[in-house]
Amino acid sequence: MHRVITMDSFTLCWKNARPSLVLLLAALCLLLFQSAPLQAQVLPAEITQLRLERSDEGVFLSAQVQFELSTGVEDALLKGIPVYFVAEAQLLRDRWYWYDKKLASATRRIRLSYHPLTRRWRVSVMQGASVSGTAGVALSQNFETLREAIASLSRLSRWKIAESSDVDPEAKHNVDFSFKLDLSELPRPFQIGILGQNEWTVSASRNQRLALEAIK
Repeated sequence: MHRVITMDSFTLCWKNARPSLVLLLAALCLLLFQSAPLQAQVLPAEITQLRLERSDEGVFLSAQVQFELSTGVEDALLKGIPVYFVAEAQLLRDRWYWYDKKLASATRRIRLSYHPLTRRWRVSVMQGASVSGTAGVALSQNFETLREAIASLSRLSRWKIAESSDVDPEAKHNVDFSFKLDLSELPRPFQIGILGQNEWTVSASRNQRLALEAIK
């Protein structure tokens, strides 16, 4: 004899099973939450110090940038993919009737890489607009840990950004300074893979007035 299931009996079964089902769903959600990898919150980059100096030799910039690398960036470095940072500075003269006039600019590119054979980190500092090849390399230094390498590349000391002749003694000046992780230097397939991922964003900028008096 076939058993006939009516709507009333189905509703009764659902009501009886509902507490168990809710508990089961809650347990599954908790299990999925615990097993999912937790993404560390990466703080935004910040320029914590910025100092400008004027002398007969030119205009010099010293800065300290504070930032963290995400797990994704560190994994890429450990796999042998170098990353590049760009520091840019522009000396501007105030103009009340139009945009400030750019008098001089300077660019510093910094290459961070990891060498699995030696298990050491290397920071290479280059002046100019391109990191292609070895031309323009000003300094290369090795470090035992990633923390030491980041501490080195995030600190700029008396970087010459303009000549003394670029400064108009009768005008007011300010300096635009920016620091960022340059994704355009990554391999093209890798750029497509990280498109839109915030964990690859390292960027900070700051504008500061240049003192009228030259520092002796």
